[in-house]
Amino acid sequence: MIINVVTIYVQSEYLEQFIKATAKNHLNSVQEPGNVRFDVLQGEDDPTRFLLFEAYETEESIIAHKKTDHYLEWRETVKDWMAKPRMGMTYRILYPGQKEEQ
Repeated sequence: MIINVVTIYVQSEYLEQFIKATAKNHLNSVQEPGNVRFDVLQGEDDPTRFLLFEAYETEESIIAHKKTDHYLEWRETVKDWMAKPRMGMTYRILYPGQKEEQ
């Protein structure tokens, strides 16, 4: 399994529009083959900070996600609302799921 974690800072005047656009992306993303999770988190101490936690079965699933109409629409819609460029990092899961040493 592969995890993408994306940190996003949104300009405060676009906060509600960003949440609405991201909800639409979330609802479509969780229906994609190969998508395990697509969580959208908002900073408790900073409501303009968001974290997308995306889990995919394979690298191919991630590539397919980035070609979907809903992702491309979301990316185009929110690009000018960001306070700074979004930062994505990729991880692989070690635990749970891997055979644990005893």
